[in-house]
Amino acid sequence: MSDLAAAFRLARAGWIMVREGVVAAMPGDQLSGLPKLGWRVARLFTKRKALRRGRSDRLAAAIARLGPSYVKLGQFLATRPDVVGNDIALDLALLQDRMETFPMAEAVAAIEGSLGLPVHKLFLNFGEPVAAASIAQVHAADVERDGVPVKVAVKVIRPGVRRAFLRDLESYFLAARLQERYIPATRRLRPVEVTKTLAQTTKVEMDLRLEAAALSELGENTKDDPGFRVPAVDWVRTGRDVLTMEWIEGTKLSNVTALAAAGHDLKALAATLVQSFLRHTLRDGFFHADMHPGNLFVEPDSTIVGVDFGITGRLGKKERRFLAEILYGFITRDYHRVAEVHFEAGYVPRTHNVDAFAQAIRAIGEPIHGQPAETISMARLLTLLFEVTDLFDMQTRTELVLLQKTMVVVEGVARTLDPHFNMWKTSEPVVGDWIRQNLGPRGMLDDARDGIHALVSLARQAPELAHRTERLSREIDAMAENGLRFDEETARAIGKAEARATRWGRVALWVIALALVWIAWQLV
Repeated sequence: MSDLAAAFRLARAGWIMVREGVVAAMPGDQLSGLPKLGWRVARLFTKRKALRRGRSDRLAAAIARLGPSYVKLGQFLATRPDVVGNDIALDLALLQDRMETFPMAEAVAAIEGSLGLPVHKLFLNFGEPVAAASIAQVHAADVERDGVPVKVAVKVIRPGVRRAFLRDLESYFLAARLQERYIPATRRLRPVEVTKTLAQTTKVEMDLRLEAAALSELGENTKDDPGFRVPAVDWVRTGRDVLTMEWIEGTKLSNVTALAAAGHDLKALAATLVQSFLRHTLRDGFFHADMHPGNLFVEPDSTIVGVDFGITGRLGKKERRFLAEILYGFITRDYHRVAEVHFEAGYVPRTHNVDAFAQAIRAIGEPIHGQPAETISMARLLTLLFEVTDLFDMQTRTELVLLQKTMVVVEGVARTLDPHFNMWKTSEPVVGDWIRQNLGPRGMLDDARDGIHALVSLARQAPELAHRTERLSREIDAMAENGLRFDEETARAIGKAEARATRWGRVALWVIALALVWIAWQLV
């Protein structure tokens, strides 16, 4: 029955997308056959006023009607241009995560349930909400520290949001399974795996203790960095459903006019923002992955403060080296080295030719060297690079796609502050320093030390590895003699699972078709 309900919810979501003109906004002229017929039918059912809106406005209207779970879905897909395409990803990135506030009594109940104390014992006063998003809303409050009232921001989870998201998640999984089954061309995008990633990241985002931990970690990483910081966390007043942190007095980075009026150096702010992001990425391997202007404030002393750490990204040492080497390779026009890095990292299968791949890389790099430095976009470079690697069967790397998306946003913010922003000149101090430290003699010593540690760890595990190898050898011998066998219960379970998947897939398609027929009948 859960699959049946998910099918109905999916049909409703599709109908809203049709009515709000989202389907009609797609490039249907490029389609053929049944998909093009479906696009033409969708245009007939689109609201007239929706046809007068832009594509991003249509998408925003549809997602607002569908509710918080779809807002979060849109935000997640904005980080996956490899799945939805660059144009749609940019439209989704513009979605404003602004929802109606929920009642004060519900916020108080969530805080008291999470922290186990009455609100009046936790705060000197607790104010009305000042902002609301799909997952939580923020209140202003005061706490006592050393006998002095201190203003704090209190983020409270939206009541029922976990249950609503889990319910809608069934529809997302149903759509992903149907897509994989009936649209073979999309299987390389692994829609079911993408949905699993969405489920995991949103579950993490709905536990505010984990956001507090991200704030704390980035705070430690950046404590000595010039011009950037994050709010301090009040751990005593933080739990699964509530996050209390330092209140930030500053101007949003999106308000360029106010920043200029306050006397801030906009060019310096742009440089600080990009250099800070690159430090977090290359030095720490941990970065804020939602650095749009609404999540960045500028304090009176021109320090940039980042907030809302529900989405973060991590890069391992291999990924950081990969990023630095390809950027350095493009700067020095060493395209063969850029190609080798892809093969060394295991991103491009060895079945392909390094020289052929280097030729494709050259097609990206050479046009760049004929342009003025201030017109070259590092984010655009990475976008073109990932398009080329797709031709050489490079599997989707979630962490690199998230990095690409964040770099697009950060570079875009920097150019709103300084239209002549020179990305390469600004990045060189950070990227160059990291390359000198990690790819030179010092980096070789660090790698040697890591190798010694790995060998010591392997030596300690040698007895256990020998025992496992002996046991595996016995099991392989037994399998060679007797063959691979399932017991009766396992075989029966596999048969039932396969039958259930096939049956519910067909039922879901019929439900969606009948729902659309019913909707069309109602309109007639």
